[in-house]
Amino acid sequence: MKKPTNLRPVILRCCRVLSLALLVCMWGLPTDAQEPLTLREAVDAALRQSPETAIARADNQEAKSASTLARTQLLPQLVFTEDLSRGNDPVYAFGTRLRQRRFTQADFALSALNSPQPIGNFSTRFAGQWLAFDSFKTQRKIHRSDLLRESASSSATAVDQQIVFRVVAAYQQVLYAQREVDVTQHERETAAALQSSVDQHVKAGLAVESDRMSAQVNVAVRNEELIAAQGDLELAWATLRDAMGSLNLKETGLKPIQPHTFSQGKLEEEMGTAAKMRPDLTALGKAQLAQASAVGAAKSDFGPRVSAYGNWEEDRTSFDGAGGNNWVAGVQISVDLLPMGKHAQVEREIAAKRKIDAQVALAQQHLRLEVSKAHIHLRTAAMQVEAAQAALDQSAESLRILRNRYDAGLATITDLLRAEDAERQSQSNYWHAVYSNAVAYSELLYATGTLTPDAAEELQ
Repeated sequence: MKKPTNLRPVILRCCRVLSLALLVCMWGLPTDAQEPLTLREAVDAALRQSPETAIARADNQEAKSASTLARTQLLPQLVFTEDLSRGNDPVYAFGTRLRQRRFTQADFALSALNSPQPIGNFSTRFAGQWLAFDSFKTQRKIHRSDLLRESASSSATAVDQQIVFRVVAAYQQVLYAQREVDVTQHERETAAALQSSVDQHVKAGLAVESDRMSAQVNVAVRNEELIAAQGDLELAWATLRDAMGSLNLKETGLKPIQPHTFSQGKLEEEMGTAAKMRPDLTALGKAQLAQASAVGAAKSDFGPRVSAYGNWEEDRTSFDGAGGNNWVAGVQISVDLLPMGKHAQVEREIAAKRKIDAQVALAQQHLRLEVSKAHIHLRTAAMQVEAAQAALDQSAESLRILRNRYDAGLATITDLLRAEDAERQSQSNYWHAVYSNAVAYSELLYATGTLTPDAAEELQ
């Protein structure tokens, strides 16, 4: 009969293996691979760390604080004062003794009145004031501050859309430059293969030495194009870093650029969308209304002001000693009888109102032009993609035929190189059309005020 097998070492070994597997799943294996940067990640990073975003947020917070500050004018003001004084000024000494309730018959002596002894005073005072009515000037100022707060919020949204547009354009530029590097790299390899083929033809007596030189020149030209394309790619990455506000962004292989088909509405509909959605136009409109409130506030300054006030005071010879207290309360009505400066203030506010009215009209005029240009650019870019695709197919087929003819000795090296140039140019034109189409779509979204991070994901 066999002895039972000891399973303990086996179980311990399995536990160790399972523990290691669990650790690998939790933390992952160390690797140098880096995930490609997506367009949404680039947009989110730019909105998070761009200095322009920080400036816009600060302006927005400043406008909110100004709105809160304007409302405090409706609240009563109460001030507490604790005052310690000492002196022998006759008026001060006389009044202090009266307020302390320490005035006696001896204080009426001429020597006491003319040359009083130094006296000290501990004074506790509460003073209150409330502006009850100012011809609605404060209410108009509050309304103005609320409009400016809304204007600042819309301006911050406009800044966000500007950042998104720059990031989208820079990101698409990187994709296009990356594709150009791939195309020129392939063309250089093709030129090297052609040079090798020409060498074989020359050795076999099927081509002349000038064909070999033409092939060598073709390789050199392709090398120059590859160097230029790599430089353009580095420049595109630098532009993307600047748009994202991240100078430490490393160059990573992005997903290749892809052709897109974007829907396009009627120009009149896009005009209407822009008039409603453009945040910069909304911000300017709110500022226009705010300036109208400023004109009203300046005119209200001619009206009467009604305010209430009150004071309570306790005066003592020592901090915790006994003394006297008094109070005063009243209502004050004031009217400016010679408001010359207020007339100038009204004229100044009216001039500012006329200026912002003209700015709104100019912005609306520019808006119509921007939407029209974006509409035309997108329509043209879509047609260019179709035309470039057709040219690319034709040039590829023409190159295939000429290669076969050259291999059969029915075409010259010049014909083949010309066909390769045409095919390379067709590829470059096609991918540039794809890039222009994506940028034109983002331009239209920006012009209509609908370019959000979510909308930008359509361009990935």
